[in-house]
Amino acid sequence: MRILLVEDEPKVASFISRGLKAESYAVDLASDGVQGEHLAASERYDLVILDIVLPGKDGLEVLRSIRERHVATPVLLLSARGRVQDRIHGLDAGADDYLAKPFNFDELLARVRALLRRGKTEGPPTFTYKDLHVDPARHAVRRGKSDIELTPREFALLEYFIRNPERVLTRTMIAEHVWDYHFDTSTNVIDVYVKHLRDKIDRDAKVKLLHTVRGVGYRLTAKS
Repeated sequence: MRILLVEDEPKVASFISRGLKAESYAVDLASDGVQGEHLAASERYDLVILDIVLPGKDGLEVLRSIRERHVATPVLLLSARGRVQDRIHGLDAGADDYLAKPFNFDELLARVRALLRRGKTEGPPTFTYKDLHVDPARHAVRRGKSDIELTPREFALLEYFIRNPERVLTRTMIAEHVWDYHFDTSTNVIDVYVKHLRDKIDRDAKVKLLHTVRGVGYRLTAKS
């Protein structure tokens, strides 16, 4: 899942970003409203976490602008302004949730999970492709009758594949959704993780699911 964090306070941005990445989210960071608006409007995100007080353009302006452009990405507003009236203004501007600073990171994480679930209401809670089952809520994976243990990054990678079965995913697409916007695609990290994932989900199976598309990327498919 790919999240845009728009926050100008370096310590707060680092705290939130590190925490989200530890939970296997890919996080892009914008430090002002102008950059945040540009990324929110031009890139595809599953969630935007948006501070209100920002240089260049404040968060409410950014929010109104992207909603006028019909960007429907869920938005969680952050602000030191915690009065009821401030929350009303934020929600009326198009936010999906509002969290006052200072906050507990576990609460932020719970709100992130809730908004991501809300944004995916059209999809099933458990993803299945052939005999491969992935449960994002429990971080559980099963192939046939066997449970498979994955690292957080391997799980995030598999979740991206199973949300896009039969589709060729380029290394750039994988980098942006599983790592982050600034990931160096010239490294072989993605190939290494795909190999580890393939070893775990395909090693003992007659039908291989994770295939390389030479010169392009990878695809989750039962077709050889």
